[in-house]
Amino acid sequence: MSEETYDVVFRGRQVLTTAGLAAREVGIRDGVITAIAPLGDGLPGREVIELADDETLLPGLVDTHVHVNEPGRTEWEGFASATRAAAAGGVTTIIDMPLNSIPPTTTVAALKLKREVAEDQVFVDVGFWGGAIPGNKHELRPLHDEGVFGFKCFLLHSGVDEFPHLEADEMEEDMAELKSFDSLMIVHAEDAHAIDHAPHPGGDRYAMFLASRPRGAENKAVAEVIERARRTGARAHILHLSSSDALPLIATAKRDGVRLTVETCPHYLTLTAEEIPNGATAYKCCPPIREASNRELLWAGLQDGTIDCIVSDHSPSTLDLKDLENGDFAVAWGGVSSLQLGLSLIWTEARHRGIPLEQVLSWMAARPAQLAGLANKGQLAVGYDADLSVFAPDEAYVVDASKLKHKNPITPYDGKSLSGVVRQTYLRGTLIDGRTPNGKLIRRGDV
Repeated sequence: MSEETYDVVFRGRQVLTTAGLAAREVGIRDGVITAIAPLGDGLPGREVIELADDETLLPGLVDTHVHVNEPGRTEWEGFASATRAAAAGGVTTIIDMPLNSIPPTTTVAALKLKREVAEDQVFVDVGFWGGAIPGNKHELRPLHDEGVFGFKCFLLHSGVDEFPHLEADEMEEDMAELKSFDSLMIVHAEDAHAIDHAPHPGGDRYAMFLASRPRGAENKAVAEVIERARRTGARAHILHLSSSDALPLIATAKRDGVRLTVETCPHYLTLTAEEIPNGATAYKCCPPIREASNRELLWAGLQDGTIDCIVSDHSPSTLDLKDLENGDFAVAWGGVSSLQLGLSLIWTEARHRGIPLEQVLSWMAARPAQLAGLANKGQLAVGYDADLSVFAPDEAYVVDASKLKHKNPITPYDGKSLSGVVRQTYLRGTLIDGRTPNGKLIRRGDV
């Protein structure tokens, strides 16, 4: 075969490139997209994949907010199960949070242990966030040099004792340190003092739990992050924004030049407090799912650019930790399992709002890749990794929690009808089959 022959060529009537949806052929060599041509050009390939008329070729999603929990809490999740679930949902890169594994990723030794455990069992590419906790300031630069993508901190109890939270002054001190090597501080922004003064969440009534995590706690913490980022000049990122009240603060900070980015999650964009049954602890997460009016304002914040991206915050646990028998929101673990479902969830909601698929992929692929500094991920373009998914946007299905790939069969979306099915996912041009783990452990600065 000639030198122009590609390892793999995709041909389809709907291919989502940076120029939009069009009939295209995509040539891949050595795992990288090396040619994009009009459909009919006949790019030669050792393997040629013809898309069906109802299929769209998309760039792989990048999910920068996933709790894999291995080692230490592998019964909650693990690298094999989490990355299988990611691939099944069209996600080709995840960045793992520094908790709830034991040990947490707050030292170089812990990072190396996590990498050793993950090696040879990941089906998609996996990177790691570091953690910023009291007393580990001296570890931040070494972790950065070892390739973490930034550092996570909490402004209230994290939910696990081995990952203590920072006070605002400690966060500012660490931000100043991160500024010296241009790293990123990502923040769980809820204010501990405001929550201490809120009602106690005991019992099975969702309304009581919602009242225990008021918007004011989130708004106050977001304001604190903005002010400390403004003072230090550091880059800061607000995790899992749920309070729409904070949007004007964020928009003003961005206009002022504060180096701030913001994410939200499918559960805040698709679920509403009014619809959550009492005792339904599968819906418990922190910050909480809020009212329908709040959801509409989050969508508006996405569309006007105040919110940058959508990521899962996949935070699974074992079934017993969800206290399913009693449905007590005070006792249940807070976290939503949705890693496999994100694209379908957001597309189902977006299409009803007249939002095109291109915009959804910007929020779920290109923007998270930019957040993490992944220059070769998140877009279907020449020079990028051939991380792709074949998506049938008009095919409908009903979620069955027992058939999802993550480890514990629980999700608030069980039984829900969704639009859009991921039929295949490819990592660097190779089909992810769920049997052969071909993912790589990636580091900040990898290209």
